[in-house]
Amino acid sequence: MNAVVVTGIGVVAPNGMSTEEYWNAALAARSGIGRITRFAADGYRATLAGEIRGFDPAAHLPSRLVPQTDHSTRLSLVAADEAIRDAGLDTGKLPEYGVGVVTANSAGGFEFGHQELDNLWRKGPEYVSAYQSFAWFYAVNTGQISIRHGLRGPSGVLVADEAGGLDALAQARRLLRRGLNAVVTGAVDGSLCPWGWIAQTATGQLSAAEDPALAYRPFDEEAAGFVPGEGGAILVVEDEAAARKRGAPQVRGRLLGYAATFGPKPGTVPPDDASALRRAIELALADAGADPGDIDAVFADAAGVPDLDRAEVAALTGVFGERELPVAVPKTLTGRLCAGAGPLDVATALLALRDGVLPPAAHTRPSPRYDLNVVVDRPLALRMRAVLVVARGLGGFNSAMVVGGSH
Repeated sequence: MNAVVVTGIGVVAPNGMSTEEYWNAALAARSGIGRITRFAADGYRATLAGEIRGFDPAAHLPSRLVPQTDHSTRLSLVAADEAIRDAGLDTGKLPEYGVGVVTANSAGGFEFGHQELDNLWRKGPEYVSAYQSFAWFYAVNTGQISIRHGLRGPSGVLVADEAGGLDALAQARRLLRRGLNAVVTGAVDGSLCPWGWIAQTATGQLSAAEDPALAYRPFDEEAAGFVPGEGGAILVVEDEAAARKRGAPQVRGRLLGYAATFGPKPGTVPPDDASALRRAIELALADAGADPGDIDAVFADAAGVPDLDRAEVAALTGVFGERELPVAVPKTLTGRLCAGAGPLDVATALLALRDGVLPPAAHTRPSPRYDLNVVVDRPLALRMRAVLVVARGLGGFNSAMVVGGSH
């Protein structure tokens, strides 16, 4: 069976609006977290977010697309444009139905929907945009990417909160193994609007801190919730033989193994139960044909919620034992990006494998009682062959993916 390779990466993040801009910010521990500016956050328990600031959609997209798309969809289109350019993918030279699109989402076009509901309430139904009929939908990013680039192959959308982005990459891998040439996949997500903010604060897991340096501190004794954000990554994945045949300009890395599990019914086990997450990691390693000793670093889910942090540490310790395995948490610089988090971590892992360096976490001072080797303060130079990316979603979703370098 041929390897599934990543040939293109596109990133939009609070600390970088392209792959290399983001990567430079990650290595410099430059944070994109700050007070929300897109709506008045006064009166809400949480006021900080990883917000993409200064984005002008008209500078990146045709004018006809702007009024019919949500903010997160516009960001997704920009990331997809970069990924397709990076891959050197000329869809006109591939079979008509040879390229698919699979994305993940957690909220759909919440901001667009909120604006139209506000128009309905304040002005009346004649002021509600006809584009509301699809701009809110979970699958809208998949649809708009496929339309913009003429991609008519099998497509879909996965909804599993933070874990969904890894699930989308795995679905793309399945499609390639069934004979598809290439898949544009990943996730760009976020709902930084009053409607979306209410939904996120209702979880009780958002940090109430007002200082960005004190807000999102996973594995820290003072951890008290996370900071949401917006953004993510879109990747082009291909069958390796097909990529070589078409003359792909580079192979960024490989998707080696994946697994997903679903946790037990809430309330039936302690909140820090690690069994389902550990099982996902073990199955991903088995799918990759790898042993724990083959993994050189972990990109952690890093919830910043004490019970969830304890569960992740227990799962990692259960799989890897007492190894001083380096743990990267670049999402401390962006916030947790819903479905966009996993693909962005995969993109970061591929860049880390390329350059032999792990980016540092910011703001957090990991507790000695966790005995977790989190990379902080400065980048860690490290020769790596394979890394593990872990993601969890609200409601019991667990996903794990093993990512390898280009050789």
